[in-house]
Amino acid sequence: MKKKLLAAALLTAFSLPLLQGCVPVIATGVGAGTLMAIDRRPSETYLADEAIEVRALNRVSDKFSSKVHINATSYNMKVLLTGEAPDAAARDEIEKITASVANVKGVTNDIYVGPVSGFSDRSNDTYITSKVKARFIDANKFKPNHVKVVTEAGVVYLLGLVTSKEADDAAEIARTTAGVKKVVRVFEYISTSEAQRLDGPPPKPAETQPTQG
Repeated sequence: MKKKLLAAALLTAFSLPLLQGCVPVIATGVGAGTLMAIDRRPSETYLADEAIEVRALNRVSDKFSSKVHINATSYNMKVLLTGEAPDAAARDEIEKITASVANVKGVTNDIYVGPVSGFSDRSNDTYITSKVKARFIDANKFKPNHVKVVTEAGVVYLLGLVTSKEADDAAEIARTTAGVKKVVRVFEYISTSEAQRLDGPPPKPAETQPTQG
């Protein structure tokens, strides 16, 4: 736990130079630290994923500017690329740029060759993502923070370190969510015993105070 708390503090300090002093980082540092503390990834991997996403997107932006719309989602140092590029050459170049970022162990390139999506399309994707996450909470079949959700053009991508049952439950919930066209699993599978080890012991129930009579 001490390691998690230390890493939470490091996350804010580590992110500042990457985002060139962006003010929202300071405001969200505590929230990010809380999420990291309950994540199945080691703290250093969580931090590496955050850095990979920023560096990959910065490099792609430097190269292509507004000619492309790209999302880079790193989980356990493996990157999912989604979005739109004008041609296959640009699509392949974006993959090479991403693969060259420090600590990247693999790239799944699902970039669509076609025109850049508009604001309404992206807003709809954001709405779908929020609905899927809300249904994860309502279903209460697994801890929602263990499954990362990315939506692009109505296609939902699911990432995380999960058991087979968690993966099946998450995919079924996403598949039956209104507006979802397709579900793509980008999971890394772990055993039930490994999941329990990573999650740690369940919290102890709160002690009830004796009533005064």
